[in-house]
Amino acid sequence: MPPRTADDASAARGTGRRVLSLARRYWVVTLTLGVGIACAVLYLAGSRTVALWAAALYALANAVGYTVRMIRSVIGGRVGVDLLAIVAIAATVLVGEVAAALVVVLMLAGGEALEDYANRRARRELDALLQREPRTAHRFVAARADEVDDVPIADVAPGDALLVRPAEVVPVDGVLLGPSASLDLSSITGESIPVERGPGDALLSGSVNGATAIRLRATASAVDSQYQQIVGLVAQAARSKARVVRLADRVAVPFTVFSLALAGLAWFVSGDPVRFAQVLVLATPCPLLIAAPVAFIGGMGCAAHRGVIVRTGTVLETLASARTVVFDKTGTLTTGRPVLREVRAAPGHDPDRLLALTASAERYSSHVLAESVVRAAEERSLPLLRVSTAEERAASGVTADVDRHRVVVGTFPFVSARSVGAERTLIGPGELAVYVAVDGAFAGSLIERDPPRADTASTLRELRALGIENVEMLTGDAPETAASIARELGITRFTAECLPADKVEHVGSLQQRPVVMVGDGVNDAPVLARADVGVAMGARGATAASESADVVLLVDDIAGVVDVIRIGRRTLRIALQSVWLGIGVSVALMIVAAFGVIPAIVGALLQELVDAVTILASLRAARPGRAERRSSSSDQSPSPAASTAPQDG
Repeated sequence: MPPRTADDASAARGTGRRVLSLARRYWVVTLTLGVGIACAVLYLAGSRTVALWAAALYALANAVGYTVRMIRSVIGGRVGVDLLAIVAIAATVLVGEVAAALVVVLMLAGGEALEDYANRRARRELDALLQREPRTAHRFVAARADEVDDVPIADVAPGDALLVRPAEVVPVDGVLLGPSASLDLSSITGESIPVERGPGDALLSGSVNGATAIRLRATASAVDSQYQQIVGLVAQAARSKARVVRLADRVAVPFTVFSLALAGLAWFVSGDPVRFAQVLVLATPCPLLIAAPVAFIGGMGCAAHRGVIVRTGTVLETLASARTVVFDKTGTLTTGRPVLREVRAAPGHDPDRLLALTASAERYSSHVLAESVVRAAEERSLPLLRVSTAEERAASGVTADVDRHRVVVGTFPFVSARSVGAERTLIGPGELAVYVAVDGAFAGSLIERDPPRADTASTLRELRALGIENVEMLTGDAPETAASIARELGITRFTAECLPADKVEHVGSLQQRPVVMVGDGVNDAPVLARADVGVAMGARGATAASESADVVLLVDDIAGVVDVIRIGRRTLRIALQSVWLGIGVSVALMIVAAFGVIPAIVGALLQELVDAVTILASLRAARPGRAERRSSSSDQSPSPAASTAPQDG
């Protein structure tokens, strides 16, 4: 036998601590085992009367406890199977089967312990988010630039300069001041590979810093930051209870009546009261009330591991039966980031010079189109010019003094009112134009297009493969633009020029339900709340949409819609399988026990085995199915968007 090493001793101590921790946590199981062992020792030592009375009194004390709990449940409007447990304990004690009574007590306590353990294991992915929630932040003292104070995260305000040390969690959303950083986003987006960020890039709270200390400037308070929004969704998800679980509660009532009737019939036919106890020890269906909650909590944990937060188990059940999926266009089916297709310079203007002037002015605009113009100039290696003044009019355009030229960029009405010679540009379906004037004269236009996401077409094909044929698109864009995108993606049903109220009315009028609505922008919040299941593309920080939704995709990947529907179907299937497995096996064993074949002590042990098997079957929902594993192995998760601006469709 090889000698024990220090590692072996350390492992043994660790195992011992875990066992002691479990023994303290599930103290009723520990106490019942202790009482059982003590009574067995007394019985074998010859003190049989003392042993039997001790076991009987302990069992009856537990029966009294279950009676109190049952009364509280009834007052709370919930009827369960506690009555079966109480009658089973009392019956076994009265017929002298005190060993079986102790096993029934152990079975009930063990079932509750298994439920708690299974819930903890199933919640592992959800709890990982909650446990990493930052509590404090290192804030630079204004008067002393290199000195930091540790402050509660709630005290951080937008504009504060913060220090994040190596391996610490970014406490609030912010902008990286320097130096460059490598960040682990796995806990909030599922991105498995660390991502690189440079000065000026946006950082999401909940990201884990790499090996170098960094500085950032807060752009949001803690309550408005990405990670805290996720934590709120997770906490709500962990407290949820699905409708199928309440169905299990209702099934418990007829099951109790059936069990008592069968036990009474066995006693009546045989004339032996022991038969009554033999049947009832097998009629304590812990799986009935444990299997479904464990499965749905496991399903939510599985979804969280895929970068999807599901608010409640009921949502998973509804997703499993979804018949219609409706998509917003901009930022959902499309990237939400227009790309420059063409620079149409007016006579006398060079296209590259026009783009450089436009991009220099657009640096001072917050509009989504401005980002694409600046990006296009950078891709063409055009230098951005010096800007002395800049003024933006929201949703219209920007006016700036660029390199001694007055540059006006924006919509046609905005530019034409500030220049001469402006002409509307002919654009194709799905395109839009940005107009430019230089020194009071029309200088040309920039043609842009918001392209579909790379995975949109494949996602729509997978939805149809799941049997969801009713796929629609809603958008506020012009009919020509909507028709172009719909035709490109193979969508036959779409509605254009929708205001938020129009979207709500349309989704409410759909007949093939449940309806799943997928959107990303602030203007999608009302329709996400109206749909049977609202799915928000939450990776870009569209807080209003995320708060209204039932499902939030933390990764900017529309394929998550297919993932969560698959997870919902698999979770519901496992929950129902587990519930009916527990009921079926219990009924079969009760019928056998009615003929006196199964002694009470054996029946109690068999029911304990049924409980364990059913809970383990429910835990399958916490693991990805074959379809999810294939998807996970083939996907390359995109990095989260640097922009946190919500995109409206």
